[in-house]
Amino acid sequence: MTETLLLCTDLDRTILPNGHHPESPGARALFSRLAAHERLVLVYVSGRDERLLREAIRQYHLPEPDFAIGDVGATLFETRPRWRAMAAWHEEIAPDWGGADHDQITYLFHDLETLKPQEPEKQGRFKVSYYLPADTDTQWLLPEMERRLRKNGIHANLIWSIDDIEGVGLLDILPRGANKLHAIQFLRRRLGVPEARTVFAGDSGNDLPVLCSGLRSILVANAREDVRRAALRALEEQGLSERLYPAMGGFMGMNGNYAAGVVEGVVHFFPETRAWAGRAG
Repeated sequence: MTETLLLCTDLDRTILPNGHHPESPGARALFSRLAAHERLVLVYVSGRDERLLREAIRQYHLPEPDFAIGDVGATLFETRPRWRAMAAWHEEIAPDWGGADHDQITYLFHDLETLKPQEPEKQGRFKVSYYLPADTDTQWLLPEMERRLRKNGIHANLIWSIDDIEGVGLLDILPRGANKLHAIQFLRRRLGVPEARTVFAGDSGNDLPVLCSGLRSILVANAREDVRRAALRALEEQGLSERLYPAMGGFMGMNGNYAAGVVEGVVHFFPETRAWAGRAG
């Protein structure tokens, strides 16, 4: 009997065709057929909060996931029988902030005028989010913010990425353990799925910790070129180049962007799943 396959995929510009690149017709339908297989556990991994996650699922007619990792790893949702945050995950990451809350952390950076708080709905119990100019000198800013956090006994991750569509920088402050990789591994262990049957798909800078981890990973064809180079370089240094599959297109006549690239990569790592997906529509 085929073992369970754990598919963890980013949403924006990975499954969602909300970038500049074209989407192959039928790609999302193909992805949905793959995701419907009884042996596949589907996890969406995103910077979105619960409301925006569910909005994307409705807007783009995506299959309902079995689990969702939101807020760049700060929240882990069970979705059945209803959406709810997994308390065990909050217990896992809470010690990193040493009892500090959202407001106490934002106060540490009140004098850094380049930081513009994101909307209230994009903040969270364990997530502080800012907008910055895309050309911000992060080589000075990020170490300074890390210094202030350490001084106050707060163990945090600063996740920097660029929204190509809006032309703005995005910065998230999370507990050190609240990241996509830790959340995926936490869930994988709870479900009893081996690493060899786990795969991740992504496209952007905040996916790099997973892409570079040695976990089987897929880069969709529309991924940023700097992300592609960084991931390939990191895995070459570890001797794990075969763990990353950059989608190239041509699979089932599709272009490898977005959902087409995710399915292409899953079939590359797990050939039996070609039958699960069926034919492109």
